[in-house]
Amino acid sequence: MQAHEHLATLIQHLGEEEPFPYGAVVPPLVQTSLFTARTLRERYTRAGDEEVYYYSRVSNPTVALAERKLAALEGTERALLFASGMAAISAALLTFLKAGDHVICVEHAYPPTRTLLSEWLPRFGVEVSFVSGTTQESFEEARRPNTRLVYLESPTSLLFQLQDLQAVAAWARTHGLLTLCDNSWASPVFQNPHALGVDLVLHSASKYLGGHSDLIAGVVAGSAEQLEPIAHTRELLGSILEPFGAWLLLRGIRTLIVRMERLQQNGLQVARWLAQQPFVAQINHPGLPQHPQHALAQQQMRGYGSLFSLRTIPISDEQAYTFTDHLRLFRFGPSWGGHESLLIGWGEGEPDAEGKRPWFFRLYIGLEHPDDLIHDLQQAAHHAQMTG
Repeated sequence: MQAHEHLATLIQHLGEEEPFPYGAVVPPLVQTSLFTARTLRERYTRAGDEEVYYYSRVSNPTVALAERKLAALEGTERALLFASGMAAISAALLTFLKAGDHVICVEHAYPPTRTLLSEWLPRFGVEVSFVSGTTQESFEEARRPNTRLVYLESPTSLLFQLQDLQAVAAWARTHGLLTLCDNSWASPVFQNPHALGVDLVLHSASKYLGGHSDLIAGVVAGSAEQLEPIAHTRELLGSILEPFGAWLLLRGIRTLIVRMERLQQNGLQVARWLAQQPFVAQINHPGLPQHPQHALAQQQMRGYGSLFSLRTIPISDEQAYTFTDHLRLFRFGPSWGGHESLLIGWGEGEPDAEGKRPWFFRLYIGLEHPDDLIHDLQQAAHHAQMTG
């Protein structure tokens, strides 16, 4: 990168130094299953050439261009694209784990990741310990002689708890442990775990990287040496992202920085308003000063995603349903990272004698105007008689 090139400029131009066919400004979609040579001689004399492609299960030029841009975003030597975030996570874990190994994982990691570690990998002789991850001691207490790797997710999916990535990575290196970190929440715009010492960075590219709720994809980024065996696993398992998905991802990456800046602003404005409401007992957003790890967030992140959660005071289930029934700008679904605001929620524990219990809501704040989202939440809470 030249001194005058900021990341926003680099992402637009990296890999596009030569003009595309017909002067197109959008990278071509190379939608093909295989690549042929004119002669058998040419096929074998050019073997190993970086620009030579053979089969899209192994590599594809559209996929490769997206991977170059993602590596630049994360500041790594290489990135690999997968057909989903779970495909990326699974390939990374399967590459480096064997029977008899032990994994330390943060307690509130993405639920399917937990399921993979707690239900599937033990069938093949892999052990796992779940830790809070909020203190350095929790990792050391869980370490065993057969510990192989440490799985991080900062912030975590539901409670948005952080790990001190630099400290954990340094501790892991002293014990010869591999570190992996899911960086989907902050995105590479606001956090770069590899720069803090983490070995492998993971993303659900279905979220912020894609940005339009029309793509399922995953990413592993890291050193070329560590990604080479993962690429072999991807080839064997057939889990590479298809060319059209990579083409959609290239579109999303172009606007990632400006989207993240707007999403951060929107998310913080709505979270600040919610934190002042009488029906909110606790709000989990690392960008708010009342978050117990706010200082750490400021230390290792440059900004914040717009996904956060809250716990209400005890309310009736009917109040919770009435509240969500009256929301007009929020949709109800499990993913996030696109243009649309989303909400999911559930009651916690058994209702008390008055039929009330706390409700947990996870909100994703999209690209709508935050004033409109606040008004929507306000009128819904009023209809549910949650405002006092």
